[in-house]
Amino acid sequence: MKRRTFVRNSVVVSGGLLVAPSILAQSSKKNKTEKLTILHTNDTHSNIDPFPENHSKYPGKGGVARRYELIQKVRAEEEHVLLLDAGDIFQGTPYFNKFGGVLEMKLMTELGYDVATMGNHDFDGGLEGFVKARKHAKFPFVCSNYEFSNTPIDGFTQEFTIIQKGKIKVGIFGIGVEMKGLVPDNKYGETKYLDPIEIANDRAEELKRKDCDLVICLSHLGYEYGSEKVSDRILAQKTKNIHLIIGGHTHTFLDKPTEEKNLIGETVLVNQVGWAGINVGRIDFDFEQKMFAKKDVIVVK
Repeated sequence: MKRRTFVRNSVVVSGGLLVAPSILAQSSKKNKTEKLTILHTNDTHSNIDPFPENHSKYPGKGGVARRYELIQKVRAEEEHVLLLDAGDIFQGTPYFNKFGGVLEMKLMTELGYDVATMGNHDFDGGLEGFVKARKHAKFPFVCSNYEFSNTPIDGFTQEFTIIQKGKIKVGIFGIGVEMKGLVPDNKYGETKYLDPIEIANDRAEELKRKDCDLVICLSHLGYEYGSEKVSDRILAQKTKNIHLIIGGHTHTFLDKPTEEKNLIGETVLVNQVGWAGINVGRIDFDFEQKMFAKKDVIVVK
């Protein structure tokens, strides 16, 4: 990407559901633009209902019904919208204990999610449990660095997906956290964990070759650890061809998306919006019309 200009704006929506900071662009008036709006969540953890009004930290916040209203409002206002999730859909309320993730998948389908990745807690029902719930999801799961070939999940995820929104071609892949020591062995079975940096570079390069205008990584690595452990920030620094990393796992509430420089000095955006469906992230991208022919100029909104 040769040119990007950022103007940040925080939006708070009434009704108890917060929208995380947007990135709004100063786009050129001389060139027509195509706009893409990305909405995203992470670590919703089976929180179907809003927090009670007497909750000490999040009184009345969250809830699937409010999220639905917000998403529908944005879709009514914007022509091209993507809705994404960075994993840990399961575990955290009795809804998961009762329905094993089926309710969460059905509700995400009703909300119109386009793509999701798996988090470590999405293995809590075991491999067969995920497959049983996954059958109710009418959207793909992208898992690029988990090898499922000898497991029941084989065939129920894909390494990446490409979505066309207007003239914009978006490539999306998923990167998961290492499960050894984090998830009981019997929950993930013979799933093989592949190096996230190597796989991310391979998938991003492949999506670039397929002429994607925007490459998004749905990550469940965690935002940062203050060590050499692979995180979203380290992933951004050690890869190229990724424009946006939507993260999860560490339940990090960011006031604004983080900007990192990748291997070749280009800016990568990293965002994460807490947990429990309290926040919904929004990032708007403006694409200059000429880039659809040249494939080399993106103005980020």
